Parts: sequence; structure tokens; C-alpha cells
Amino acid sequence: MSKTEPTIEFHDGRLLQRLDLFLVSQGMGFNAGTEKRRRLHDAFALDALSDCQLAYMGMTRADIPAFVFADLLGSS
Repeated sequence: MSKTEPTIEFHDGRLLQRLDLFLVSQGMGFNAGTEKRRRLHDAFALDALSDCQLAYMGMTRADIPAFVFADLLGSS
């Protein structure tokens, strides 16, 4: 049996750019690439919500990276 890596396709790079910029602004201290991959599902789930749903949670799309990494970086 051969193992193959799953293929992930991204149709909108804006969320990935926001995640990258957020992680760069926070500095290092952990493997950002590994942590980013672990949290992509949560980030994309939040990004799939409407602006109204995000507002109900007290968030905007710009807040998604900080929210997804809040437990590691102490931000909200």
C-alpha cells in the first residue's frame, strides 16, 4: 500500500496572506508553518462565515488570524 500526501487547493489567497502577515508580525519562537497547517481548518471555517455572522461573534475577517492563534500568542 502506498501512502500519498493529500492535495489541498486554495481558491482565495487573501486568508493565507492574512495568516502569513499575522505570524510574521508576531515573531518566531515556534514553527509557524506547522502551526499554520494545523489551524487552517479553523481559519477557513471562520472565513466561510458571512460578515454578519463574524460581526455577531465580535470579529471581522481581519481578526481571524489572531483568533485562530490566540491560545499560542495570547491575543484575541
